[in-house]
Amino acid sequence: MTDGQDPSTDVVAADAAPVAAGEVISRHEGMFGVSGTGDTSGFGGLVRTVELPGASTPPYGGWMDDVASDLATAAAAAGVENAVEKVVVHRDEITFFIRREDLLPVVKLLRDDEKLRFEFCAGVNGVHYPDDAGRELHAVYHLLSMTHNRRIRLEVTAPDADPHIPSVCATYPTADWHEREAFDFFGLIFDGHPALTRIQMPDDWPGHPQRKDYPLGGIPVEYKGATIPPPDQRRSYN
Repeated sequence: MTDGQDPSTDVVAADAAPVAAGEVISRHEGMFGVSGTGDTSGFGGLVRTVELPGASTPPYGGWMDDVASDLATAAAAAGVENAVEKVVVHRDEITFFIRREDLLPVVKLLRDDEKLRFEFCAGVNGVHYPDDAGRELHAVYHLLSMTHNRRIRLEVTAPDADPHIPSVCATYPTADWHEREAFDFFGLIFDGHPALTRIQMPDDWPGHPQRKDYPLGGIPVEYKGATIPPPDQRRSYN
């Protein structure tokens, strides 16, 4: 049992409903998803299916049912009753997929509602699924309720062609640098961010280095005036 948490809500129910069949979004070949002779890792014959967990159905187990119910009640009262697209319980962790247009009212409810009280946003991560058509870019928010000692995730998706998601900085100021990092490395644009600039790469850097379609090597790299030639042009010490 976690310290400070009501023991009656600490256990995930053994009879929780099974997760629906996963969603296969791509099939990777080789260590890095490179086809043909481009994979020099020695794992060119490796084949891996990329499958996202499917939606779960209640009961989710323990306190997760309380959070889902309280969020649904608060969202209906606020006029955003359709904000949650689906709920996924995977490895005893719960993720709420939120429509991006409803993200701001939902995070305010999660922070301020007495039954929810998720006061702290521990981080914002970007994810790129190039084969998830119309939902290629994902933003994942890790929320902590210090009042109830609970952790949940929110996940919001956006298409490559329109990579805009509302910034949650006004509700969770700790998201400031995390959103800048997701912008820098994945190209997610957080509308309303107070200063959405790159956080590590130079302002004129082309592309977003953690996207799956970003080259793994063989391109000139320039960082703060220093130039590193691509691998096939570097000096040989043989």
